[in-house]
Amino acid sequence: MTGAMSGRKAKQDETPRGGRARSVAELLPDAGRASFRKFGFVQHSIVSRWAEIVGSRYAGVSAPESIRFPQGKRANGTLTLTVSGAHAPMMQHVLPEIVERVNRFFGYPAVERVAIRQGIVTRAAPKPARPELKPVPVELGDSLRAVGDPELRAVLESLARGIATTESIPILGRVKA
Repeated sequence: MTGAMSGRKAKQDETPRGGRARSVAELLPDAGRASFRKFGFVQHSIVSRWAEIVGSRYAGVSAPESIRFPQGKRANGTLTLTVSGAHAPMMQHVLPEIVERVNRFFGYPAVERVAIRQGIVTRAAPKPARPELKPVPVELGDSLRAVGDPELRAVLESLARGIATTESIPILGRVKA
């Protein structure tokens, strides 16, 4: 039994375990690819980049739902759009332009027709504005000059700027030397 265990141990040492560590951003396209294909999207980027493809005006009132291709083909498909309420007639008038933009995005005639379905389109929340950077207070800047390591000094200055921009944190007390 000891010989079998040592043989198994030697075999485990020879095979690599799972390869290198991968970032989450590298893993997400693999995770989403199967679900996007299930709903008819060859490329998931049409959903994530819809505002770039059709413009912010049309992206605010529409969202791609699926692309259905003829049996055995990856061209001349039907793009199904979800359009909010009363915007459907407007979108009906700009369908040739949307088809052109989507095909330009794909680089080949992927979409031939567009089907419109009325529904609720969820809009992405706007990104919060970055806080303005204020200069490091003089008393803090003088105390950081004594730090010898330039990398540590840069990190501490960045932390001080972050604290200086955050006005909502109350200062509870100050220790006097």
